[in-house]
Amino acid sequence: MLLRIGAKVINLYKIHQILDNIMLMRSRGYSQLETSESFGLDRTVISKLETLGEIRRGGKVAIIGFPIKNCEEIDAVARQTGIDYCLVLSEQGRQDFIKQRSGLELFNDFVRILSQLRTYETVIVIGSDKRVALFGALLDKEIVAIKIGESPLVADEYVDPAKVRTIMEQLL
Repeated sequence: MLLRIGAKVINLYKIHQILDNIMLMRSRGYSQLETSESFGLDRTVISKLETLGEIRRGGKVAIIGFPIKNCEEIDAVARQTGIDYCLVLSEQGRQDFIKQRSGLELFNDFVRILSQLRTYETVIVIGSDKRVALFGALLDKEIVAIKIGESPLVADEYVDPAKVRTIMEQLL
């Protein structure tokens, strides 16, 4: 799309492409200086662009939970609020996760997920009272607990997306 500004004609598509490439470089670990030099810009331009688009600053946040009846809603809230990692499963999803793996694969996946969760500053845990306590001990950090019942939970529980959104927004 072309846009006239005084005597200039601006190609908005070109600007969008350049912005996309700048942000891609930054997300791949290039410094502001390296990125700015690639595009013939001052480093402060990159800084200002990042500030314009910044949603939040601070540590990474993850959410994990099961058995959840409305996984899609909770996953959507996580994406909308900028949560870095989301693993929410229904009871059937949890059973499928277990059945699709050998004992060794299941153990390795569990350790991988646990290791990944330990890298987050904050982990929101949705589950039964005992699952929440177990994750708190395994992660060895303060967690944000959303208890959805007493253990053992054998059926999916509805989790209020508005409550989850409020918690996520307070963390971010």
